[in-house]
Amino acid sequence: MSVAAATGITHPLDVLKVRLQMQLVGQRGPLTGMGRLSMQVVKTEGLRSLYLGLTPALTRSVLYGGLRLGLYEPSKYVCELAFESTNVFMKIASGAFSGAVATALTNPVEVVKVRLQMNTKTTSGPIHELQKIALEEGVAALWKGVGPAIARAAALTASQLATYDESKQVLMRWTSLQEGFYLHLIASTIAGTMSTIITAPIDMIKTRLMLQRESKRVGSYRNGLHCAYQVLLTEGPRGLYKGGFAIFARLGPQTTLTFILCEKLRELAGLKAL
Repeated sequence: MSVAAATGITHPLDVLKVRLQMQLVGQRGPLTGMGRLSMQVVKTEGLRSLYLGLTPALTRSVLYGGLRLGLYEPSKYVCELAFESTNVFMKIASGAFSGAVATALTNPVEVVKVRLQMNTKTTSGPIHELQKIALEEGVAALWKGVGPAIARAAALTASQLATYDESKQVLMRWTSLQEGFYLHLIASTIAGTMSTIITAPIDMIKTRLMLQRESKRVGSYRNGLHCAYQVLLTEGPRGLYKGGFAIFARLGPQTTLTFILCEKLRELAGLKAL
């Protein structure tokens, strides 16, 4: 519920992020900023275009987000039993495992979402788009970009949850903050910043692989490493951070909203804090 609510609020930034990542494919040159791009999109395609792919995004947030957050505590508990430790490395490993499993199971929904976000002329819904991809490109196409997606999800969940978890412990130890809104706000802001820095290049590669048809001018990417190499070769190191500000503008608030809502819902459900 917390991930779905945060996704609904920040979805327009996700649409802009995908558009920014698909700028000047295979080329170097000046990039359009997020502000200017958002004005162009609204002017030429209307406000509705900022909510393209919302249905699969919400579906994915419930499935992927639920698994990602839900598997973290059991994974941490298993690590604690196996290694008799709850240090930061156990938290990173638990986050990476839960993120990887969640994205491996929900990758087809992510493929449908990014296709709808780029295809402004389509009038079909996510189910029709799913069938179209499976019929025209094969069922395997629904798992395009799954390697970088798993790498991103593992890095994202590990950096988000481990940073949030550890930040809370450090803040409670070194400041007067206790469990509550302000502690959750500060810890989730730190987690959002850290996860953006770590995952922005992986996110860009994942988007390119899922949108291979838009990248035909530079040929097909064979895998995530080949995609990263081609981007560095033809677009420079800056190419890996295309849409980076949009990722931060979306992931920062989304992380904050997700953790604040999640902690409140856990409290209402009678569960202990994360």
